[in-house]
Amino acid sequence: MTNKAPNNQESNQISLFESQKDTFTQTICDSNSEIIEDKVFYGKHLINQQMGEFWTSKQRQASNLHEVSYRACFKPQLPRFFIEQYTKKKDIVYDPFGGRGTTVIEAALNGRNIIQNDINPLSTILAAGRLAAPTIKEISNRLELIKINRSLKSDIDLKMFYHKDTLQEIISFKEYFISREKYGKYDSTDAWLRMVATNRLTGHSRGFFSVYTLPPNQATSQEKQIKINAQRNQIPDYRDTKKLILKKSIQLLKNTSEEQRKSLHEIYKKSLFLNTDARKTKKIKSNSVSLVVTSPPFLNIVQYKADNWLRCWFNNINSEEIGKKITMSKKIEDWNDVMSAVLKELYRILIPGGTIAFEVGEIRNGKIRLDEAIAPLGIAVGLKCEKVIINSQSFTKTSNIWGVKNNNIGTNSNRIVVFKK
Repeated sequence: MTNKAPNNQESNQISLFESQKDTFTQTICDSNSEIIEDKVFYGKHLINQQMGEFWTSKQRQASNLHEVSYRACFKPQLPRFFIEQYTKKKDIVYDPFGGRGTTVIEAALNGRNIIQNDINPLSTILAAGRLAAPTIKEISNRLELIKINRSLKSDIDLKMFYHKDTLQEIISFKEYFISREKYGKYDSTDAWLRMVATNRLTGHSRGFFSVYTLPPNQATSQEKQIKINAQRNQIPDYRDTKKLILKKSIQLLKNTSEEQRKSLHEIYKKSLFLNTDARKTKKIKSNSVSLVVTSPPFLNIVQYKADNWLRCWFNNINSEEIGKKITMSKKIEDWNDVMSAVLKELYRILIPGGTIAFEVGEIRNGKIRLDEAIAPLGIAVGLKCEKVIINSQSFTKTSNIWGVKNNNIGTNSNRIVVFKK
């Protein structure tokens, strides 16, 4: 538990401060202008804490390239804040828990080289595909070349999600990507198409391949989709997959200049994407990374395997095997053990003077604040804890889906522990 550092004038007020801490923090964060600095004990360590609004989605519009749905992803403004402050062009930015790739996409857009790791290969598909950034003409031409096989049948029952003709198109794309990889023909345009098709599999508008279902960052089960169809009195109608892929591609590249697109493609060619345990990243050279911006899995708060089973099926990924590898610790002690080993590995790969921005949240109705666990762990492996930043933000649709009702519950407040090597 963190405690405000006492002095002679404050010692009699600590209990009052602690009893009102949540209210106090919320008030200053809602001011949208004032940054409050303080010294706070994290365990036995006295650390500078800054509270306020450091970035918002209104400060500068994020690139449309970020508009790929994935559970528990932070806003692009978060990594941008640290990228601009702690790196220069061509420095290496790394995310050991890549997710949809927000950190590396934002880093690449700002001319930084990137490394991403995530135990789930789906993360590589979503991130690397966007860095590939072909032209709209290249995308359109490739779509025309892909043949749709109307005789294909699915190996699992998906008729509750898709019209039979749509499903045949989806399976044709799936077989196309498998074939291209098998014969060594898979290229950057394929990577883009696979990323977009993966993103368009399910959702709750006509821009997706499926009938109305859960938001695209969550995949419901076949059984639950049957119930949704019955409740809404709906049956899957035909969706033109090629048309929808092209439409989404145009949207994603809308505010990307030709110069940016070419830069992204160059960064794509020398980027490194890993799908391994974040504690064991031997392919990353020691003393090579300038900045790490990441957010680890939070004590089984998000069920990544259940959310992504359909995307894994489409990409020929074994979701059961991947689910076993993802760190979903139920106890804070087990989570601490894993994160301690991750921080030790991050220390190895950081350049001297390099920075880690480790974003964690408040979970289990605000009873656990993971910054209180992470700060001492980083110090124990030799890192210097420069500060803890607590940034306020308005609730997102995803937070509301989780049943979050106010800023004292859930993972809405960004709590970033900043380390230096």
